[in-house]
Order: sequence, then structure tokens, then C-alpha cells
Amino acid sequence: MPTTRMTGPERREQLIGVARSVFAERGYQAATVEEIADRAGVTKPVVYQHFGGKEGMHAVVVDRAVTELTSRLSEALDVDSMGLAAHRSASAFLEFIEDHEEAFRVLLHGAPTGDGGGSLGLVIGDIAAKAEHLLATQFADRGFDESTAPMYARMLVGATALVGEWWLEVREPSREVVARHIVNLTWNGLRHLERVDE
Repeated sequence: MPTTRMTGPERREQLIGVARSVFAERGYQAATVEEIADRAGVTKPVVYQHFGGKEGMHAVVVDRAVTELTSRLSEALDVDSMGLAAHRSASAFLEFIEDHEEAFRVLLHGAPTGDGGGSLGLVIGDIAAKAEHLLATQFADRGFDESTAPMYARMLVGATALVGEWWLEVREPSREVVARHIVNLTWNGLRHLERVDE
């Protein structure tokens, strides 16, 4: 099968798109360079030339997904109100899933064995770290222990991610309705939070 003539950057983008599809369908372990090359209409050496192998390709796909998701969530969290931040971040997370289904599936499948990055858990940690300051401010205003903010931030982001994983398969109710339900639980829970003394 003759290859389509592309520039180096064009070929790289094409391979990233094909690799994302294969990783989303099969996960890292089951995906092969052969299948990615075949779907892209190139030989295996072309793939190795651009990425050095399957792990390098996976790292690029994951990095792009993480960058896009964290960018959307950072923008959503850039407000002073915790209630508004909860709604905006839930909507942004679900919107990312809707717009980039394959990328989210790659994050769900996780990282190669022994690789330090690329799993949804690490993404959740990164996003939660950005939400901590909002929670810490809210906690301080209400006399709660600010040091528990990182734990609560991970609870909130983790819950949203798990609901997103479920919604990815069922696709109903609509994204906005699901976001409102997430906020209903998380924000109402935060507003009526009780102190936990050690």
C-alpha cells in the first residue's frame, strides 16, 4: 500500500491521531506498533523514526490529553466562588470527555508498567492540587482545618472523574444535567460540612 506524501510534522500528527485511536480501543499493552503503522499506511520504521517506539508514542498522546484537560479545568477553577468553581469544573470535565472521547479512554487505560505518568489518577492529583487553594480559603472562613483541603479536593475531583467514566458509556442524561447532579452532591455537601476533630 503506497504511503501518502506528507511533511514530517503532518506525518507526526497523523501518527498521533492513529495511535490515540488504537490506545483508546486496546489499551497500552494490547496495542502494537504494527497495527498503528498499518492503520496509518506507513512502515514500522517510520513510527520508530518519529517516536522511538510504542512507549514514546503513548507518552505524547497522554501528554496532549493531560494538557488539554488540565487547561480546561484550570480555567474553570479560576474563580473566587467555590460553588461556581464546582459547577464550572464539572461541566469542563464532562465537556472534555464529550469532545475528546478517545483521549479520555487513553487516560482511563492508564500508563505502561513502570512508567511514572499518564494515568487518570495522576491527572486527578494534578487537578486537585489546583483546587486546593479554593477549598483552603473556604475552610479557613468556616473555621475548618485548612490542612484537610488537599484530601477534600481529591475526593471532589475523583468523584467527578468516576461519574465521567460512567457517563462515557451511557451518555444520558445530558452533559449539563449530569454536571448539575455532580454539583448538587458536592456543593451541597460542602455547604453543610461538619467539623471532624481528631
